[in-house]
Amino acid sequence: MGYSSYYSSYPSYYDYYDYGYSAADSSIFTALGAALGMFLGVFLVIAFAIAVLQLVAMWKVYTKAGEKGWKCLIPIYNIVILFKISGLSPWIIFGYLAGIIPVVGWLVCMGITIYQCNSLAKSFGKDVGYTVGLIFLPTIFYMILGFGKAEYVGKGSVATTSTYQGDGVVNISEKPQNEQPTNKDEDDTNE
Repeated sequence: MGYSSYYSSYPSYYDYYDYGYSAADSSIFTALGAALGMFLGVFLVIAFAIAVLQLVAMWKVYTKAGEKGWKCLIPIYNIVILFKISGLSPWIIFGYLAGIIPVVGWLVCMGITIYQCNSLAKSFGKDVGYTVGLIFLPTIFYMILGFGKAEYVGKGSVATTSTYQGDGVVNISEKPQNEQPTNKDEDDTNE
Protein backbone atom coordinates (compact mmCIF):
# COMPACT_ATOMS: atom_id res chain seq x y z
CA MET A 1 0.00 0.00 0.00
CA GLY A 2 1.47 3.18 -1.16
CA TYR A 3 1.37 6.68 0.16
CA SER A 4 -1.16 8.01 -2.39
CA SER A 5 -3.58 5.12 -2.02
CA TYR A 6 -3.59 5.54 1.75
CA TYR A 7 -4.62 9.22 1.64
CA SER A 8 -6.98 8.87 -1.30
CA SER A 9 -9.41 6.91 0.81
CA TYR A 10 -9.97 9.85 3.17
CA PRO A 11 -12.51 12.54 2.26
CA SER A 12 -11.16 15.85 1.09
CA TYR A 13 -11.37 19.14 2.95
CA TYR A 14 -14.05 20.41 0.58
CA ASP A 15 -16.28 17.40 1.22
CA TYR A 16 -16.92 18.64 4.76
CA TYR A 17 -17.95 22.12 3.71
CA ASP A 18 -20.78 21.99 1.27
CA TYR A 19 -21.91 25.53 0.58
CA GLY A 20 -25.08 24.34 -1.08
CA TYR A 21 -24.81 26.25 -4.33
CA SER A 22 -26.66 24.57 -7.09
CA ALA A 23 -27.12 25.47 -10.74
CA ALA A 24 -30.44 27.18 -9.95
CA ASP A 25 -28.78 29.36 -7.31
CA SER A 26 -26.02 30.45 -9.65
CA SER A 27 -28.53 31.45 -12.32
CA ILE A 28 -30.32 33.67 -9.77
CA PHE A 29 -27.02 35.30 -8.88
CA THR A 30 -26.27 35.79 -12.57
CA ALA A 31 -29.66 37.43 -13.11
CA LEU A 32 -29.16 39.70 -10.07
CA GLY A 33 -25.71 40.65 -11.32
CA ALA A 34 -27.08 41.44 -14.76
CA ALA A 35 -29.88 43.56 -13.29
CA LEU A 36 -27.44 45.42 -11.07
CA GLY A 37 -25.10 46.00 -14.00
CA MET A 38 -27.95 47.32 -16.13
CA PHE A 39 -29.08 49.64 -13.34
CA LEU A 40 -25.56 50.98 -12.87
CA GLY A 41 -25.18 51.42 -16.62
CA VAL A 42 -28.38 53.47 -16.86
CA PHE A 43 -27.35 55.44 -13.77
CA LEU A 44 -23.96 56.24 -15.31
CA VAL A 45 -25.54 57.38 -18.58
CA ILE A 46 -27.92 59.70 -16.70
CA ALA A 47 -25.09 61.02 -14.49
CA PHE A 48 -22.95 61.67 -17.58
CA ALA A 49 -25.83 63.55 -19.26
CA ILE A 50 -26.34 65.69 -16.15
CA ALA A 51 -22.60 66.42 -15.98
CA VAL A 52 -22.58 67.54 -19.62
CA LEU A 53 -25.62 69.77 -19.02
CA GLN A 54 -23.92 71.24 -15.95
CA LEU A 55 -20.76 72.02 -17.95
CA VAL A 56 -22.76 73.66 -20.75
CA ALA A 57 -24.67 75.75 -18.22
CA MET A 58 -21.50 76.75 -16.38
CA TRP A 59 -19.83 77.69 -19.67
CA LYS A 60 -22.73 80.04 -20.43
CA VAL A 61 -22.74 81.52 -16.89
CA TYR A 62 -18.99 82.17 -17.14
CA THR A 63 -19.37 83.94 -20.49
CA LYS A 64 -22.26 86.06 -19.15
CA ALA A 65 -20.03 87.14 -16.28
CA GLY A 66 -17.24 88.18 -18.64
CA GLU A 67 -14.98 85.17 -18.13
CA LYS A 68 -13.84 82.72 -20.75
CA GLY A 69 -16.11 79.68 -20.94
CA TRP A 70 -13.31 77.10 -21.10
CA LYS A 71 -12.36 77.99 -17.52
CA CYS A 72 -15.27 75.87 -16.27
CA LEU A 73 -13.56 72.73 -17.61
CA ILE A 74 -10.46 72.87 -15.38
CA PRO A 75 -11.25 71.09 -12.09
CA ILE A 76 -10.12 73.35 -9.22
CA TYR A 77 -9.63 76.49 -11.27
CA ASN A 78 -13.34 76.49 -12.16
CA ILE A 79 -14.28 76.86 -8.48
CA VAL A 80 -11.78 79.71 -8.07
CA ILE A 81 -13.35 81.52 -11.04
CA LEU A 82 -16.86 80.80 -9.73
CA PHE A 83 -15.89 82.38 -6.41
CA LYS A 84 -14.50 85.37 -8.32
CA ILE A 85 -17.76 85.71 -10.29
CA SER A 86 -19.70 85.47 -7.03
CA GLY A 87 -17.63 88.29 -5.57
CA LEU A 88 -15.93 86.09 -2.99
CA SER A 89 -12.27 85.68 -2.23
CA PRO A 90 -10.81 82.68 -4.07
CA TRP A 91 -8.95 81.81 -0.87
CA ILE A 92 -12.21 80.59 0.65
CA ILE A 93 -11.70 77.46 -1.45
CA PHE A 94 -9.24 76.29 1.18
CA GLY A 95 -12.21 76.05 3.56
CA TYR A 96 -13.20 72.96 1.62
CA LEU A 97 -10.12 71.27 3.05
CA ALA A 98 -12.01 71.23 6.35
CA GLY A 99 -14.16 68.53 4.78
CA ILE A 100 -11.70 65.91 6.00
CA ILE A 101 -12.82 66.64 9.57
CA PRO A 102 -15.83 64.37 10.07
CA VAL A 103 -18.84 66.43 11.21
CA VAL A 104 -17.57 69.96 11.68
CA GLY A 105 -15.77 69.96 8.34
CA TRP A 106 -18.88 68.83 6.49
CA LEU A 107 -20.85 71.65 8.08
CA VAL A 108 -18.15 74.14 7.07
CA CYS A 109 -18.23 72.87 3.46
CA MET A 110 -22.02 73.09 3.41
CA GLY A 111 -21.86 76.63 4.79
CA ILE A 112 -19.32 77.69 2.16
CA THR A 113 -21.48 76.21 -0.60
CA ILE A 114 -24.60 77.99 0.65
CA TYR A 115 -22.70 81.28 0.96
CA GLN A 116 -21.29 80.90 -2.56
CA CYS A 117 -24.72 80.10 -4.04
CA ASN A 118 -26.24 83.13 -2.31
CA SER A 119 -23.45 85.41 -3.57
CA LEU A 120 -23.81 84.03 -7.10
CA ALA A 121 -27.56 84.62 -7.05
CA LYS A 122 -26.99 88.21 -5.90
CA SER A 123 -24.38 88.68 -8.63
CA PHE A 124 -27.08 87.95 -11.18
CA GLY A 125 -29.69 90.09 -9.41
CA LYS A 126 -31.62 87.17 -7.92
CA ASP A 127 -33.01 86.73 -4.42
CA VAL A 128 -32.92 84.09 -1.70
CA GLY A 129 -35.41 81.82 -3.48
CA TYR A 130 -32.96 81.46 -6.33
CA THR A 131 -30.25 80.60 -3.81
CA VAL A 132 -32.36 77.68 -2.59
CA GLY A 133 -32.73 76.53 -6.19
CA LEU A 134 -28.97 76.73 -6.77
CA ILE A 135 -28.40 74.59 -3.67
CA PHE A 136 -30.94 71.84 -4.32
CA LEU A 137 -31.24 71.77 -8.14
CA PRO A 138 -27.97 73.28 -9.36
CA THR A 139 -28.05 71.96 -12.93
CA ILE A 140 -31.50 73.39 -13.63
CA PHE A 141 -30.81 76.74 -12.00
CA TYR A 142 -27.41 77.13 -13.67
CA MET A 143 -29.18 76.46 -16.99
CA ILE A 144 -31.72 79.17 -16.15
CA LEU A 145 -28.89 81.56 -15.23
CA GLY A 146 -26.94 80.77 -18.37
CA PHE A 147 -29.70 80.64 -20.95
CA GLY A 148 -32.31 82.83 -19.28
CA LYS A 149 -32.70 86.59 -19.21
CA ALA A 150 -30.60 87.03 -16.06
CA GLU A 151 -27.86 89.60 -16.49
CA TYR A 152 -24.63 89.72 -14.56
CA VAL A 153 -24.90 92.87 -12.45
CA GLY A 154 -21.72 92.64 -10.48
CA LYS A 155 -19.83 90.82 -7.88
CA GLY A 156 -22.07 90.10 -4.94
CA SER A 157 -24.42 93.02 -5.57
CA VAL A 158 -28.13 93.17 -6.14
CA ALA A 159 -29.33 94.78 -9.36
CA THR A 160 -29.79 98.48 -8.77
CA THR A 161 -30.34 101.51 -10.91
CA SER A 162 -27.96 104.40 -10.94
CA THR A 163 -28.46 106.85 -8.09
CA TYR A 164 -26.71 109.69 -9.89
CA GLN A 165 -29.33 112.31 -10.64
CA GLY A 166 -27.29 115.46 -10.60
CA ASP A 167 -28.33 116.50 -7.12
CA GLY A 168 -24.94 115.89 -5.58
CA VAL A 169 -25.75 112.37 -4.33
CA VAL A 170 -23.54 110.07 -6.34
CA ASN A 171 -22.67 106.45 -6.00
CA ILE A 172 -19.27 106.55 -7.69
CA SER A 173 -19.30 102.89 -8.74
CA GLU A 174 -22.54 103.41 -10.61
CA LYS A 175 -21.84 106.84 -12.12
CA PRO A 176 -21.21 106.70 -15.86
CA GLN A 177 -17.74 107.94 -16.78
CA ASN A 178 -18.68 110.43 -19.50
CA GLU A 179 -21.85 111.89 -18.01
CA GLN A 180 -21.73 115.57 -17.05
CA PRO A 181 -23.58 116.86 -13.97
CA THR A 182 -26.89 118.55 -14.67
CA ASN A 183 -27.21 120.50 -11.44
CA LYS A 184 -28.06 124.16 -12.09
CA ASP A 185 -25.59 125.40 -9.46
CA GLU A 186 -22.73 123.58 -11.17
CA ASP A 187 -23.81 124.84 -14.61
CA ASP A 188 -23.79 128.47 -13.41
CA THR A 189 -20.25 128.21 -12.09
CA ASN A 190 -18.95 126.97 -15.46
CA GLU A 191 -20.22 130.09 -17.34
